[in-house]
Parts: sequence; C-alpha cells; structure tokens
Amino acid sequence: MENTPPPPPTTRSTTAFSDTVFECLIPYLTDPRDRDSVSTVCRSWYDLDALTRKHITIALCYTSTPHQLLKRFQHIESVKLKGKPRAAMFNLIPEDWGGYVKPWVDVFCHNFVCLKSLHFRRMIVKDEDLRVLAEARGGKIHVLKLDKCSGFSTDGLLHITRGCGNLRTLYLEESAIVEKDGEWLHQLSLHNKVLETLNFYMTDLTKVSFADLESIGRNCRSLVSLKISDCEILDLVGFLSAATSLEEFAGGSFNDQPEQYFRVPIPPKLCFLGLTYMGKHEMPILYSFASRLKKLDLLYALLDTEDHCRLLQKCPNLEILETRNVIGDRGLEVLGRCCKKLKRLRIERGADEQEMEDVDGIVSQRGLTALAEGCLELEYLAVYVSDITNASLVSMGSHLKNLCDFRLVLLDQEENITDLPLDYGVRALLQGCLKLRRFALYLRPGGLTDEGLSYIGQYSQNISWMLLGYVGESDAGLLAFSRGCPRLQKLEMRGCCFSESALAFAVLQLTSLRYLWVQGYRASPTNTDLLAMARPFWNIELIPARRDAGVGDHGEPLECEHPAHILAYYSLAGQRTDFPDTVIPLSP
Repeated sequence: MENTPPPPPTTRSTTAFSDTVFECLIPYLTDPRDRDSVSTVCRSWYDLDALTRKHITIALCYTSTPHQLLKRFQHIESVKLKGKPRAAMFNLIPEDWGGYVKPWVDVFCHNFVCLKSLHFRRMIVKDEDLRVLAEARGGKIHVLKLDKCSGFSTDGLLHITRGCGNLRTLYLEESAIVEKDGEWLHQLSLHNKVLETLNFYMTDLTKVSFADLESIGRNCRSLVSLKISDCEILDLVGFLSAATSLEEFAGGSFNDQPEQYFRVPIPPKLCFLGLTYMGKHEMPILYSFASRLKKLDLLYALLDTEDHCRLLQKCPNLEILETRNVIGDRGLEVLGRCCKKLKRLRIERGADEQEMEDVDGIVSQRGLTALAEGCLELEYLAVYVSDITNASLVSMGSHLKNLCDFRLVLLDQEENITDLPLDYGVRALLQGCLKLRRFALYLRPGGLTDEGLSYIGQYSQNISWMLLGYVGESDAGLLAFSRGCPRLQKLEMRGCCFSESALAFAVLQLTSLRYLWVQGYRASPTNTDLLAMARPFWNIELIPARRDAGVGDHGEPLECEHPAHILAYYSLAGQRTDFPDTVIPLSP
C-alpha cells in the first residue's frame, strides 16, 4: 500500500481533458507500481485510483490497519496479506512473533462488498476466523488461499467448504493444519460444482477419501489443478479418469510394483506435473506425454543425475522446472540443449548425504554456463551451487537478457572454491540483466569484497527486493552500496559484518526502502545506534539472540543459536501493540 498521504486538491493543474483520458487508461494499469505513481499526480487521480483499484497487496500486515484500507479502497475485489517476515519459513523468527488474521477478517466480512479473493500468507488463522468468514461472506468468496499459515484445523476448513459453495480456488499449500477428520473434503465434494483449483500439497492432511476426490473430479468440470498430500497413485485412478479438464497434478506417490502404474489414466490436458517418491523404474510412465509437459516438480522425486538427463531430454516444451542439486551439471547441460523454452528454474539443496558425495550431483559454474548459453528465455533462476566463478556470472549477464529474478546460494561444504571474490562477475551479471527486479546473493566470507558490494548498489537500478548473505568486508562497503539502489524497497541481510550505525545510515541513504530485516550484525552495547534511522512512520523491532533445541542429521540433539534480528518497516498503523516477550520495540 502507498505509505504517503494523498496529494492536496488541485485547481487548474489537472484539466478535465486529462481526467477523461486517465479514466480511459486506468483499466489498463495493472502494475501496482504504476498505480502508486499516478495516484500521486493530483487529488482527482488519487480518488480515481481508489475507486477503480481491484487488487491490493499488503507486504506486512503491520504496515497498515484494516480501517485504513477500507477508508481508501472500498471497492477492491482481491487482497493479498502477508504476516510473518519471510525468514519465518526457515525458523528464524520466533513462533509467537505475531501476524494474526482476526482483525482483518472482521473488517473484510462486513465492509468490502466487492471482495471475492483472499490470500493470507504466513499468518496465524484460527478456526473461528474461518467460521466468521464463511458465515458472513458465504457464496461471495471465490478464492481463499491460506498460504504457509498456521493455527487452524480441519474444523475451520469444514466451515469454509460447507458455507462457500461458489469457491473456485482453495489453496492450503505448506500450511500447518491440525487434522481431525476428512469431513471438510466430503462437504466440498457435496456442495461445490465450480471448483477450479484444490491445493493441500505439502500438508499433513492424510484422512482423504478417494471417493470424495473422484466426486470432485466428476462434478467440477472446470477443475484444472489438484495438488494433494502423499497418497498412492493407484488409489487415484477413479479421480484421474473423471477429471478430464485437469492440467496440473502434484502429490501422488509410487509405492507398489512399477508394472501396475501403466494402467493409470493420464488426463488429456495434463501438462503440469509433480510426483513424489517416483524412482527410475516408474519414470517411463511419463515418456508417453513428456513432450507436452510445461512444468515439472521433481523436488521430492527419487531421481539421480542420470534419471534427470534421461527425462529432461524428452521435454522440449518445458517452461518450469523445480528440482534439487542432484540434477548436477550434466542435467543443466541437457536443459541447455533440449529445453529451449525454459523460463523458471529452481534448484534446492539436496537433503541427504549420499547426494553430497555423488560427484554428478553437484551444480557448479560448468552447468550454469551451459544453462545460460542454451536457455535464453530464462526469467527466474534460484540455485544452490557447490562452486561458482566470475566467468559463469559473466556468461549469465551476456545471455540471460530476460532474467527478472536471480537467487544464488553458495554451499559451504566445499573448502576450495575456484574463483573468489566474485566482484567483477556480479557486476557483469547486473550490467547485462537489466530486467532484474529481485536479486539474492548468499555467499560466504570472502565471497564479495566492499568493492563488489558497491557494484551491487551502482548497477541495481530497477531492483526492488534484495537478499544479501555474507557479503562485504566492512561498513565502508555497506555505505557505498547504499548510495545506489534507487528503487530498492525491501532489503534482507544475514551474516554480514556491519555495525548498527552503518545500518542506520544506509537506511537513510536508501530513499525508497520500506522494509529491512537483518540477522547477524555488530551490535552496540545498548542498541541505541539504531535510533539514528528513527523517523515518522518507521517502526524498529529488535528480536534478541536466542537458543533453540534442534535435531541433527542423524537424530542427535542439537542446540541452535540464532543471532539477534533487526526488523524495521514503514507503517501507517503506528507502533504495534501486540509485541511478544521476544520482541523489543525501539523508539527515540
């Protein structure tokens, strides 16, 4: 949301003609950045934007209040609301930090008459919130996404599936849901005829009736996407036969003999696929329709490097691939040769030691160079690498002209890295990839000098979100960085060496910054150096260092130490009133 007050009323500066032109153009302005810009031109355009805005994203639920949203945007149809900081996904934020959805639901239910779509991400949702939502909005809600949320059970879902008969999308992926029974799914199968997307992928929901899924596939003729928790694929034969419009499926697993799976029907439009526990013996099942696959999720498949190579060379139309670094450099070379339409590639870190010991199962500069030279349409690249060179970054800057989102993490299990620091490679990447809007670089000490950090500031003209890990050598590097990045709105840093005073000064230099998260820094004795960045509407929270009990790779007890965090953000709502004991608000 816009964090500035509305422009003052104008008299002669905005003519009736320009207002008429803008009224014709505004339906075509869908980018929120464009909307924010034009709303600052004059009061009449500000009011017109408020009347016509259909979608709002609130990147942190404490940056505004529900009533402030209502006051400005009474006619919105869709809201995306984020709660806990992104670091919560990696257990870096205390569980009780906050992010409760209740005050928002109370206002959404009784005031926004046009609201059809709600997307809550990393928020605490209670069963009572879902009951209130279902009873107040009922058939008016078309889309409900509880994305990485927690705090609710299947009783809350039952309120939704029983009371929201016009639901097109129910999205629960990676939410922590207390499962009591499967009645919520049964009610969905009874009351809904218009469902298009059902997603409870990566949840612990196991009390799933396959008869209910088959009923949904038969009754909801517009169902195009189903992503579910693990279940035997043979139990889904009835659903797959009935769901003739299905384009995306994820979540089935292979537990029986491979020859039985060849009788599983393949929906004729299926082109997005994610299968768990699929090994090399089941992989031939995909060959008959591999050429039409546009998306593959292999994150939880049991495939080695050779299996990846064999499968990917049969997927010439692949646009999205998610996998682990077991794909190896050879797999990336196959991608560069055979998958010329690839637009999004996400390579996560492998979880088991066997992958780490497999020479083929590593990603390095060799594979990234082949990928850059072959997949010229790539827009998104997120990768964990075991080795990286300046030359490979130069190659990506030279070839990947459509790259909008780049994220690279250098793994630390290797002692010897070929070519550090990466200063001139990072500079070449940023100089070449002018469309970059999101950028993450997570290295290790020595991976980027102060000069390299200054290059990031100098050449990040359009980047709005950035994550930096273990970069720079001193405060001088951060200060040089902060003289650039004219459009940077969200900055996250971890494991850096910067002092409180340098962080505070950098925030003041980054004039577009709206959000800062830092874990690991040189604290002053009283934390008062942070107050140099204090100003109106700027909230500063300190999460002290803590120790948590954990479990090692072999089940042994471990004690995890979390350094102190700084969280700072612009807020029209003022300072939070629901601080847990683990958070200290800082104010001048």
